[in-house]
Amino acid sequence: MYRLCSKIRRSPVRKKADLPTKECPVCLRPFTWRKKWAKDWINVRYCSERCRRTKAQKPTEMPPA
Repeated sequence: MYRLCSKIRRSPVRKKADLPTKECPVCLRPFTWRKKWAKDWINVRYCSERCRRTKAQKPTEMPPA
């Protein structure tokens, strides 16, 4: 049997509790880092596509008449 697997160095595994989190400004729920967002985590603001879409649909306050 070959022992190639033991010689390969792997990066340490991060537990889910150790991942960075942010709070969604629309639903105010915390969301955690995902591999999909790895390159763009600084610019990620919303937890989901639905929250991203609804951010523009918030009603604006009417000026007093």
